[in-house]
Amino acid sequence: MTAPAGDWFAMHIFYAANPQPLLTQCIAPLVAELEADGLTAGHFFINYWLEGAHVRLRLRPATPDVEPQVRARAERAVQAYLERRPALYQMGHGYLGELFDILFELEFPQGRPAELIGDDGRMILQPNNSFQYRPYEPEYGKYGGPAGVELAEWHFTHSTDLVLDVLGTTNAHLRTVLLGTAAQLMLVMAATFLPDRRDLADFLEQYHHFWHRAFSGTDLVGTSEYERMYEPMAPEVAARMTSVLDALESGDLEALPRTLRGWAEHSAQLRDRVVELAEAGVLVFSSWDGTTDIRQSDPAQALRTLLSPYLHMTNNRFHVTLRDEAYLSYLMFRVLREELAVAAR
Repeated sequence: MTAPAGDWFAMHIFYAANPQPLLTQCIAPLVAELEADGLTAGHFFINYWLEGAHVRLRLRPATPDVEPQVRARAERAVQAYLERRPALYQMGHGYLGELFDILFELEFPQGRPAELIGDDGRMILQPNNSFQYRPYEPEYGKYGGPAGVELAEWHFTHSTDLVLDVLGTTNAHLRTVLLGTAAQLMLVMAATFLPDRRDLADFLEQYHHFWHRAFSGTDLVGTSEYERMYEPMAPEVAARMTSVLDALESGDLEALPRTLRGWAEHSAQLRDRVVELAEAGVLVFSSWDGTTDIRQSDPAQALRTLLSPYLHMTNNRFHVTLRDEAYLSYLMFRVLREELAVAAR
């Protein structure tokens, strides 16, 4: 028998600059070393904006007694990086300040929490180039209760490793490379969960409309430019999507590049585990208004419910914007719609 793992803890690293160097030069070697030394049983990160741009690093000590050692090593690594390569932008000024104001209003439509508001009436911003420990608060309602959160944490560790590998080994600092990679990873996971192309098109269209509607009235999502941008991109996107979907449908994963092949294998494992939890009746979600618990025992519905946050959080790790997500899902559902229309003639 092995000792139970320790509790997850969260370190928020406030860094008002492109997070890619922080991730590749600090977080990636840190989590790799902790795992290699047997000190952690899981890790993941997300990018966030509340109280200022920051990376939320979550670590789970392998056992409770090694937690002080994990914290100390994380603190040394992060502090050394912030001293070596501090963010030079001011937190919350210029475009970032405007973006934070928009996101703050959208996050709290019923009113801004008093504890997050400064004397000037705006969101409190934490000091740039700093880190703090914050409570780790799993989203049980979003991911299906304790069993669903445990599965999500397992998946998030894989997603984090994938993102750190891509950022560290490709030209992901180029926007075209970043968006192309993100789109293909979205497609692989979505098609693994929803192998029927019509179902896949329906889901991607709904995904697009969610982000488009949620941020209508802001400049975070596009409107008229979608059609203009689609036409020159469609042939290349269609060819790439077809090759990926054909490989997934035939089971010939060797036809996929290494990154997509590994992601397809992980997505299949994740899909199977979601189905198992749904059939066991242990996935419990919160209603959209948070007032009701919904036990989801239908595997097909559970897959659709979880697919959206799974896709979104991987995109978040790549620092793909909400506007980008709306655009990428638009491209893909348009391509699928046109392919299905041709096939039906």
